[in-house]
Amino acid sequence: MAFVNRTGLCAFEKRVYLSSPTMHGDEARYMMEAYDTNWMSTVGKNIDSIENQVAEMLGVKYAVALGTGTSSLHLATKLAGEHLYGIPSANEGALCNRLVFADDMTFAASINPIGYEGGRAVFIDTEYDTWNMDPAALEKAFSLYPEVKLVTLAHLYGTPGKVEEIRNICSRHGALLIEDAAESLGAEYLLCGQWKQTGSLGDFGCISFNGNKIITGSSGGMFLTDSRDDADKVRKWSTQSREAAPWYEHEEIGYNYRMSNVIAGVVRGQLPYLQQHLEQKKAIYERYRDGLKDLPVKMNPFDAERSKPNYWLSCIIIDESAMCRQVRDGRNALYISEHGKSCPTEILETIASFNAEGRPIWKPMHAQPIYMNHPFVTAEGNGRARSNAYIDEGKIADVGMDIFRRGLCLPSDNKMTPEIQERIIEIIRRCFD
Repeated sequence: MAFVNRTGLCAFEKRVYLSSPTMHGDEARYMMEAYDTNWMSTVGKNIDSIENQVAEMLGVKYAVALGTGTSSLHLATKLAGEHLYGIPSANEGALCNRLVFADDMTFAASINPIGYEGGRAVFIDTEYDTWNMDPAALEKAFSLYPEVKLVTLAHLYGTPGKVEEIRNICSRHGALLIEDAAESLGAEYLLCGQWKQTGSLGDFGCISFNGNKIITGSSGGMFLTDSRDDADKVRKWSTQSREAAPWYEHEEIGYNYRMSNVIAGVVRGQLPYLQQHLEQKKAIYERYRDGLKDLPVKMNPFDAERSKPNYWLSCIIIDESAMCRQVRDGRNALYISEHGKSCPTEILETIASFNAEGRPIWKPMHAQPIYMNHPFVTAEGNGRARSNAYIDEGKIADVGMDIFRRGLCLPSDNKMTPEIQERIIEIIRRCFD
């Protein structure tokens, strides 16, 4: 007998995932080709094929296949540091004691490579229009830390940030831009009158093929560039920085970061289906938008005139007036249910009780325990130590924490049928009863 939730609806027999891999069959064929030809290592036809395909697809000259999106971000960060500050000694990172401006509301993998290279992230607040880095806060950060010469920009949940404004700010201050397009493969942005793919918009680009991404290799990522020298350097670093000698000779630190030909076979089989996945993700977003339109919620936003998201994850943010009381500590959350109101915790727990998977919005980096002593900048200036017992400064701006408090990611798996999604929509609606 099917489990019946308190709402009177039956739970799903099969788990409904947030975003799981969607396989088509070609992936296994290319993996077996690597097996049958014994090219199981970090060279082979699959790697060559996907590097060429991705470079052409995204409009860059070179793509370097790596083991993860994080390794791509790490090597992009190391490369940027060497361009800016020179080659470090073997026991120091390329950003040793340097500040870097970085997104605040993002996944930790966007930020940690700064620490890998000995740098210190300065977190830039989010804006409501796209849930990405706020250009006004970035400009304010340069006034506070004019010595900074590197910015990392991520496109949250597949929605491009305000790239043109951010590029112009970087240009005025002589800063390089690392573009983290791990979540936005296939998304486009109108830059200087031309539609361009995310990953091709910065000085260095990075994408991911992690298991839950719109195109997956189960793992994997790529470094993107128009510079052959930069591509060659990243290839060298990713294969332990071996020099051209008959023995193993090393003049600089290297890493075991190159993608295997087996994983590349999965990516090779996935790439022809990117457009299909994009259309499926967009349909999911639009069904949520239409099905929830009379509730006190809004979908994750984007600039329809200047961007085409890949709709990787569909999210909502609850109107302030419709939030029931909710508290969170470092590990747990509690709420008090109220008629006509709800909160992310209630909706996520209710969805989970039906065997479906949602997720909280990324908790901002400036509030993460590991980074609580790092600077945080809003459009008004220093975002820390702003409260004052004797002076009423009004509402303190911290957009990222507000979105984290009121927002959540909904099940966005592109194998989810319209009928299943309609049931999820009904579950969400009943949370506001």
